[in-house]
Amino acid sequence: MSTDLTFTDRGVDVVYEGTEFELEKTLIEEATGKSYRDVTDHEVLTIVAEDPNLDGEPVRIGDVL
Repeated sequence: MSTDLTFTDRGVDVVYEGTEFELEKTLIEEATGKSYRDVTDHEVLTIVAEDPNLDGEPVRIGDVL
């Protein structure tokens, strides 16, 4: 099953294995030790999934927004 991430200024809307939830910006910053805009999509996937499929190059949230 895939994991879908939608990045917003508030955080990341996630659909993981059919379950929808939001990871708040502050939670992501605490988990990574980085500013929200400097976190990559790959880092968010590692927070969400046990063994994520990290295809392609990582993309900074700041570049997406």
